[in-house]
Amino acid sequence: MDGSRASWVNTTHDWAALVDAGHLEQIRRGPAQFAPGGVGHLVLEVVAYAADEAASRGGGRCVVTLHTDGSVSVKDDGRGTDTRVDEHRRAVRKPVMATKDLRFFDLPHVEALPDGYARRGMSVVAALSEWLVHTNRRLNGSWSQRYARGIPVTDLEPVEADGTTGTCVRFLPDGTLRVPWSPTGVDVARWSEHWPDLTVRLEDERDTVESPAA
Repeated sequence: MDGSRASWVNTTHDWAALVDAGHLEQIRRGPAQFAPGGVGHLVLEVVAYAADEAASRGGGRCVVTLHTDGSVSVKDDGRGTDTRVDEHRRAVRKPVMATKDLRFFDLPHVEALPDGYARRGMSVVAALSEWLVHTNRRLNGSWSQRYARGIPVTDLEPVEADGTTGTCVRFLPDGTLRVPWSPTGVDVARWSEHWPDLTVRLEDERDTVESPAA
């Protein structure tokens, strides 16, 4: 699938443009429309991609972690985000963060997430986050990139392989969305019922409190 980018077939995103600034701005202007459930909805937008991967492989796992700095990460064990080498021998990752998902965005009838709201795509998460780091590990390499409100602020940077494949998305939601959100086992069970091929584990680092020195 490597070679001229013009020959790559669009499935979920358009390979022709790596950033759609107008699309990201549209999302930023309507947080109530695109993230009606706040942080919880953003998390589900990311988990949905892990579920897609799990369904395509007959099963998969992901870990949702709530970090002490207010950020959330979703890490799965899939094949990693599609990354190819273009005619200039540059690594190009499918632009899932900064362009619209062709399957969902702007369409009247789309898949509903477990919270009952419409799925619109990963770009919603990127656009409504102060920062986001997208790391993907594939058999042919591993890369990471940082975004600020959906716009890449670093290049696609190679990272050392660790013997695994999969995708990790860690993001700090916009301050206006950071209302208290504490998913429970009931929520995770609902997610698993919605996505039967995906096993979800929840980790809450916010509950970790260091004991005072003796």
